[in-house]
Amino acid sequence: MSNSLQAAEEIVVQGNVPETPCIIIDSTVTDRNIRGMAERIRRLGVKLRPHAKTHKLPEMAARQIEAGAAGITVAKLSEAEVMADGGISDIFIAYPIVSEKKLQRAAVLSRRIRLILTVDSLEGARRAAAVAVKEGAAFEVRLEIDSGLHRTGVLPENALALAKEIHALEGIRLTGIFTYRGAMLDGKSTLELRAAGLEEGRLMAVVAQELRAEGLPIADVSVGSTPTSVFAAEVEGVTEVRPGTYIFHDRMQAAFGVCSLEDCAATVWVTVVSRPSAELIVVDGGSKTFATDVQPNNPPLHLQGFGHIMGAPDAVLERMNEEHGMIRIGAHHPYEVGDVIRIIPNHICSTVNLHNDVYITEPGGALRKTRVAARGMLE
Repeated sequence: MSNSLQAAEEIVVQGNVPETPCIIIDSTVTDRNIRGMAERIRRLGVKLRPHAKTHKLPEMAARQIEAGAAGITVAKLSEAEVMADGGISDIFIAYPIVSEKKLQRAAVLSRRIRLILTVDSLEGARRAAAVAVKEGAAFEVRLEIDSGLHRTGVLPENALALAKEIHALEGIRLTGIFTYRGAMLDGKSTLELRAAGLEEGRLMAVVAQELRAEGLPIADVSVGSTPTSVFAAEVEGVTEVRPGTYIFHDRMQAAFGVCSLEDCAATVWVTVVSRPSAELIVVDGGSKTFATDVQPNNPPLHLQGFGHIMGAPDAVLERMNEEHGMIRIGAHHPYEVGDVIRIIPNHICSTVNLHNDVYITEPGGALRKTRVAARGMLE
């Protein structure tokens, strides 16, 4: 751990709320969420490899592993480096790495920890293999399958041919397949989470069977998101799930029915800076504070506004610019300039990524200010 990170973690704010806007994480709720998911997946006999995109904190990854997770998932090589520096020793990068410089960094990292890479094309696999041979490394890789989200990944019907070519390359070992689809059925977002999870799991189990029938050593079949993991894990042949948001939960997960609002461990604290009219208050958190990737009014959730205002569920955070959040309220609400409001954001993962630091509750009510170590790791 770097000296700067260590110093950041030692700052403790006693008593009063920190300067806003800020994120405060309830440790008790967080640990309850971690244990709950770990126990559900353990009972199903499947490995849990949480996605660290939600918290971006080695401390939280360590808590997940201590509760039984096999390792963690990240999206970028730089995130993996941060997590490894924080003591995490089993990391899957669920995103293709194709540039020579990044693959060289991956080779260095693979000598320190168990590192699993993603491939979804023959060209990408060849690039990884070439660097592995040159660097004297042996990359463990998983083949990404496009199960309906239509971003990265090979279509299921093309997986066998590609897997055979990848398996034949020197310098890499194909050990599994994976996918990410989220709460989708028939190419659309859905509230039918069980059906979505079972369909995702079954599709991947079939692909794995086809590959194994041709002699390919597919050990891991990795699927799932927070809404679907517990259902996908029921499918015979699924070996691993990768939920992320469950550690903190958010308004979106509550709307899916995955959790209650009381299970949302991370809240954004903002201050009322203006009440221009009886029906409007303005707070000091705008689009630099709250993620906007989960927009209001979209199906199937039809969320109203950009977050749930705690204590005033009828209030709506309906507009934002960079520094201002405009909340429509009833005239009966007694909010005044200087009041602090807690808001559960629509999407906590990308909200955390906007903040340099978060505050974590400690026993006795103290708050510990912690640098978001993997924030903004783009490469």
